[in-house]
Amino acid sequence: MAELTDTSTEGMSPDLVRAGADLRVAVGRIARRLRQAHAVGDVTLSEVSVLARLDRDGPATSGALAELERIRPQAMGVTLSDLDSRGLVRREADAADGRKLLTSITDAGRNMLSQRRSASAERLGRAMAEEFTAAERRKLLAVLPLLDRLAQRL
Repeated sequence: MAELTDTSTEGMSPDLVRAGADLRVAVGRIARRLRQAHAVGDVTLSEVSVLARLDRDGPATSGALAELERIRPQAMGVTLSDLDSRGLVRREADAADGRKLLTSITDAGRNMLSQRRSASAERLGRAMAEEFTAAERRKLLAVLPLLDRLAQRL
């Protein structure tokens, strides 16, 4: 891979643009392959993301979740309705402001999230064990904080 430190007068080198494209393709391929491993009718990646956020951060309004997930409020409403109909979340009036509904994850939602994470983590771990050397695995793990920071910036 070419050196990524040079910058053009436009603020972006062709190498950075190419690296961005390569990264998008690789991450997309990983996400698709993980998604393909789950049964039809299983929760979507968007639903898993919402459940993970509720599990990590606690109850939230639909509007707050839409903003955090960077989707339209209407799309979040559909996602939450689907999760609610399957008993994976519950919606209750906010004690501080009865006009607002707070959504929280249920025990069934936590259980499903745990199972989904375990299956994906096992699949990724198995692929890393079978395909990569110990040195390559260390390099891959070392870049994870950078990828997380990149995801936060997008």
